[in-house]
Amino acid sequence: MDIIFYHPALTVDNWLQELKQAIPQARIRQWTKDDDAAADYALVWNPPVEVLRQRKNLKAVFVLGAGVDAILNKFQQYPDMLAPGVSLYRLEDTGMVQQMQEYAVSQVLHWFRRFDDYQLQKMAGKWLPLDEYRHEEFTVGLLGAGVLGSKVAESLAAWGFPVRCWSRSKKNYAGVSSYAGDEELSAFLSGTRVLINLLPNTPQTTGIINQSLLNQLAEGAYVLNLARGAHLIETDLLAALASGRVKGAMLDVFAKEPLPADSPLWRHPRVAITPHIAAMSRPDEAAAFIARTIALIEEGTPTTGEVSITRGY
Repeated sequence: MDIIFYHPALTVDNWLQELKQAIPQARIRQWTKDDDAAADYALVWNPPVEVLRQRKNLKAVFVLGAGVDAILNKFQQYPDMLAPGVSLYRLEDTGMVQQMQEYAVSQVLHWFRRFDDYQLQKMAGKWLPLDEYRHEEFTVGLLGAGVLGSKVAESLAAWGFPVRCWSRSKKNYAGVSSYAGDEELSAFLSGTRVLINLLPNTPQTTGIINQSLLNQLAEGAYVLNLARGAHLIETDLLAALASGRVKGAMLDVFAKEPLPADSPLWRHPRVAITPHIAAMSRPDEAAAFIARTIALIEEGTPTTGEVSITRGY
């Protein structure tokens, strides 16, 4: 079995070591330019087209993360990038669920306990206890209710917050109210105090967090974007912050990354920023997932994590 590996940014030694331990029967190599030798599987992140093009013997491609939009966008531009019948897989968890739960819960609690307000008071040298928020008035709404969204929703419900989710189809998660489809989006937004975005990036979801959506949130709402920068119209968020409709935002992803130095988001006192680190794939857990999935493919057994190229997730 031959496996090729490509990632433009990672230090690959750790990944290759973990993969070779998890799949000892495989010959695993890092892809280099002009490598057109045979491969049964490809493990990639945002690869050049030639990494995958004309590899007719490929059985599956694994994207080294939860998001597959980068490779699907290239597939739209270059339909011959993947040979017909090649399956596409995303990493379902590999440590990302716990990281995303930690990020979301910590930030919701930060806002709920008004630490953002106290930090601004501290900068002004002001000592003033503030009225507390009540759980029942602090509804958390998640855009997206897949593997990551469902687990984040469950972890927040455990803290006593009213939690709701919105997705393509109805969900049945304990302690979480489910809304589905365009016809229920307004009802989902009404009364939502904290909006957390964990949607897949598809043509249907691009720009979904816009002026119209933000204006339907509860007055003084908070926005936490953990999915993709393409989901958020940044100028609309800044306008909502200026009007007071949105009180604060925590952003991990941006339309342009790294975030340009001249972006007003850097300087806004009510916007917090992290550099796309909410949930990172851990090589040991990723290697274990890939090894299990390849074993199932080789056995002809049903797998999980396969992506629909037409739907985009």
